Order: sequence, then C-alpha cells, then structure tokens
Amino acid sequence: MSLFCIADLHLSFNADKSMEVFRGWERYTQRLAENWKAIVSPEDMVVLAGDISWAMKLEDAKQDFEYLHSLPGKKLILKGNHDYWWSTRTKIENFWNACGFDDLALVHNSACPVGEIAVCGTRGWLYNSETAEDQKIVAREAGRLNASLDEAEKLGLRPVVFLHYPPVYDNMECRGILDVLVQRGVKECYFGHVHGTQAARKAPIGEYHGVKMHLISADYVKFVPTLVR
Repeated sequence: MSLFCIADLHLSFNADKSMEVFRGWERYTQRLAENWKAIVSPEDMVVLAGDISWAMKLEDAKQDFEYLHSLPGKKLILKGNHDYWWSTRTKIENFWNACGFDDLALVHNSACPVGEIAVCGTRGWLYNSETAEDQKIVAREAGRLNASLDEAEKLGLRPVVFLHYPPVYDNMECRGILDVLVQRGVKECYFGHVHGTQAARKAPIGEYHGVKMHLISADYVKFVPTLVR
C-alpha cells in the first residue's frame, strides 16, 4: 500500500468556475485522471489537502465526488478555504454513504493509519493572522491538529501532517500551527493553497525548524499525486 497526496483540485463539474481560465490549468481534470491512474493502485491511499470542489452546497458537489470515486484508491479528505460545501462530519459521511462513495473519508479531528504512519492534519489558517477573530480561528485549528496528533499517538504510529494553508509563507509564520508541529516533533508536513510560480518561491520547501515542508498544490506538482511512502 502506497500513500500519495495532492491539494487544490478545485473541481467544478456542477459549477461555472473552471480553473482552465488560468495558465497551466488546461485540461486539468483529464490530465489529473491520466496521471493518477498511471501511478495509484486500488489498494493505495491519496490525501486531498483541501479546496476539493467549488460547489457551494454538499449536494452540488456530487459530480465532483463522482469524479474522485472514479479514480483508484481511497481518498482521505481535508477541508480547504474554498470548500464551502463542507458541512458537519455526520452529514458529509451520510451523503457519501447514500451515494455509494465508499472510498471517500474525512481527516477531521482524527488520524488514519497507513502502514507505519498516521495521516494527520487540519485546514490551518492564515500565516499573517493579526485580528482577534483570526487568532481565535488559529487556536481552533491548532486544537484540531493536536486532536489529530493525539489519535496518531494512540495508534502508536509516526505522524505525517497535511494542511491546506502553509504554516509559513514569505517569512510570515502561523505561530499557533507551527508551534504544534515543532512541539509535537512532527518531521513531515505537506500543504497546498499556494498557486503560481512566483507565489511558490515564497513557500517553505525543505526543512524549516526541523520540519520538512512540501508544497503539493495541484498546479505546482503538475497534476501528479506526490508519493509520501
């Protein structure tokens, strides 16, 4: 069993918001499907680190979930800042069950065992959070990340963290999230949210405070899922 990851699919099969208007995103759903099927097997797992669908409501994302369901492997899904379709865990899981999407699962205040590691994570938040409301959200996200890491600890497995937002960007740190990564001894962190060549240059890629950082936005990785293990 292998573990792959990718972020920011921005699917829009039932929304008039195709990413193909942006340079480098031409035929992106076809390219992603071709690349995915070439390397991912049915027994593998793929972490999708947020911004899955442009749909505004859960039901409106059905075609996007159908697309994911058509691809091999089990998909572990985290929330992104554009996932407005995201509802409660119970509603999402009931919807998926009713639709027969048995290969979709959430990582939300939880951890998923994959071999010797545990998939952990949360959405994260802005790296330049200054307002009281932003700080409140950071504290909540840090709590969710700690809850996920607690689950990994119970499983006795090595945690690998997936976030939507980068914990660091252009020398700005989301201290609440970064502190959890460092204090809990996390060695690997994968994140998305960052698009475009210029923006990617400001993202932390490589070791930062003892944590190896990986950018996995779909356009950055050329729509090829990244192998974790």
